Amino acid sequence: MKTKLKKDETVALLIRPHWFTLVIPALLTVIAMIPAILFQSYAFILPLGMVCYLGYKVTQRNNNIWVVTNLRVIDEEGFFSQHTKESPLEKINNVTYEQSIWGRIFGYGNIQIQTAAGAGSTVYHMVEKPKELKDTITQMQEEYKKAQIMSQARELAKAISTGNQGFQNRVVSDELEKLYELKQRGIITEPEFNAGKNRILGL
Repeated sequence: MKTKLKKDETVALLIRPHWFTLVIPALLTVIAMIPAILFQSYAFILPLGMVCYLGYKVTQRNNNIWVVTNLRVIDEEGFFSQHTKESPLEKINNVTYEQSIWGRIFGYGNIQIQTAAGAGSTVYHMVEKPKELKDTITQMQEEYKKAQIMSQARELAKAISTGNQGFQNRVVSDELEKLYELKQRGIITEPEFNAGKNRILGL
């Protein structure tokens, strides 16, 4: 991973393209080597070229990664040239994945991430462990929202009181925790959660 992590940022998951992406280059390399093995006088340039191509594809796969942290999703690709794309967790609206029959057997699939940014929707193909990637992004989003709410509660508690600061902090934090659990259990909706949060925070 070439992207530098931010302060207090931790990696939750690192995923690469599935090894199936190397099947065709490997087959072509084997096919190119067969005549060289059968006929000693056969030029070795083509097999050598295919071996180099296979080595390049392996290196390319190792440098093409998706990293989920507690703050963002990082997409890195490229060996000679590098391209990096970042999607902050709060900007991700939806994450879906799909797997064919072969994908379910061998553990690969496609991931679609929809964001509020100008790029809109991004699809990643032939991803290993697509369900784990989706679930990790969703989990990190929930933890991020919870951390933001707790941070707001602590800041508000500090501003509200001087003499009984610790008590106010605990009360506000407990109320927000209960409200968050109600939303997680589906008892209240997102608008109801936001209204309740604003009431508790005095906004």
